[in-house]
Amino acid sequence: MSGVREEHEDPGRPRRTDGAGPDDGVAGTGQLRRSLGFRDLVVYGLLFIAPMAPVGIFGTLDAKSHGAVALVYLVATVAMGFTAFSYAQMVRVVPLAGSVFAYARTALGEGPGFIAGWMAMLDYLLIPAVAYLFSGIAMNSLVPSVSRWVWTAIAVVITTLLNLWGVRAAARVGFAVLAMEIVVLLVFVVSAVVVLVRDGAQRGWLTPLTGDAGFTLGAVLGAVSVAVLSYLGFDAIATFAEEVTGGSAKVARAVLFCLVLAGSLFVVQSYLAALLEPMSSAQLAADPVKQGSAFYDTVETSVGGWLHTLVAVSKAIGAAFAALAGQAAAGRLVFAMARDRRLPRVLARTDSGVPRAALLLAAAVTLIAAVWAARRDDGMDHLVSVVDMGALTAFFLLHVSVVAWYAVRRMEGAPDWLSHVVVPVLGAAVIVAVVWEATATAQLVGLGWLAVGLVVLAMQWGRRSGPDPRPPARGGSVGGAG
Repeated sequence: MSGVREEHEDPGRPRRTDGAGPDDGVAGTGQLRRSLGFRDLVVYGLLFIAPMAPVGIFGTLDAKSHGAVALVYLVATVAMGFTAFSYAQMVRVVPLAGSVFAYARTALGEGPGFIAGWMAMLDYLLIPAVAYLFSGIAMNSLVPSVSRWVWTAIAVVITTLLNLWGVRAAARVGFAVLAMEIVVLLVFVVSAVVVLVRDGAQRGWLTPLTGDAGFTLGAVLGAVSVAVLSYLGFDAIATFAEEVTGGSAKVARAVLFCLVLAGSLFVVQSYLAALLEPMSSAQLAADPVKQGSAFYDTVETSVGGWLHTLVAVSKAIGAAFAALAGQAAAGRLVFAMARDRRLPRVLARTDSGVPRAALLLAAAVTLIAAVWAARRDDGMDHLVSVVDMGALTAFFLLHVSVVAWYAVRRMEGAPDWLSHVVVPVLGAAVIVAVVWEATATAQLVGLGWLAVGLVVLAMQWGRRSGPDPRPPARGGSVGGAG
């Protein structure tokens, strides 16, 4: 496998020397400031994912997998690894803020590029709403006198102000929040190990990998389709490609590093929680109400209420800042699509290197969705069923883009068949399997959003005019096959 190659200069590709993104000649449009380093990229990625993401869905995964929850995260990490590697391949070729929108447009053409961006937009706009809702629920559990929709709205306002301040400032604050989350996770790990050494495990030591009621491959794969929600966000790192110093190879390394680190954290905490879980997976499956609070209940029963409170506070703050990273990524995607004239041009304007118009639109959509969900008992279920399909469809088109660019069109010369065909084909197959195992509601919502995107694309077709605002990709024309 060739791995991630360092970006090299191509005399045939125009390069800017001012560190900004491509400029289409409109004042204040297309200018992003390069100020992020490797650590900042990892911070944004881990913030979006959240180091303790399994907390909210641990019970659901344990019940669906028949107790093999740690194995679920191992499989999910490997499955998402194919997607991370494809991101690393394409960000070197198209280091633009649009991420998968830019990759598909370059490798596949205008239509597939728009659909990739459209589906990814569903993910990037609504995943922050899920995170804000997690924050509102956690704060409401600590201060019940204040409605969870109020806490949710407060979280949206605070993090939006930080994003409007600038990507570098938000990264600094985000690093402090991420450090807090890591410390709380370490406290949980140490406490769990102490309890296990002192009192022993509630289940067999291998059951988090084999199941507590017998291993079933279908059950594990079904749980993986839910577990991928925990990983959505590592890909957002690619949306900052125009704001990183040192070249796109740094973005590629950050994507891969972030996924491996997050996956390791998920496996460890889910393994320990499963050993401490006093209820069997069958009991959790029979009592869906208990699934949502299974992690918290396990912590309180085995360690103490103080750790329950600490985890809840960490989850409340961490979820809000996961939404901050998601909102920032959504703003960059909206900005890139507007710069490409696929969304209103005003959204491509920047102020001091910050795409404030795009960020405000993303914040408004997120606020409406999050507050709506917070005021409904089934709001979380509705949001979660929507976001997965957008991300998974975009991931599928990403894998197709790698094969098209490297193996079919051979824009980089002779392809590396393992990196440029085998890995993306396996990644696409994993995505198809996950979509197949998803709920009917999620599939219908995904198809509905895709149908709307196709209508929008048909309305826009042929209406664009004027020069292409983006620099051509290395090795060929940007327009791709379209």
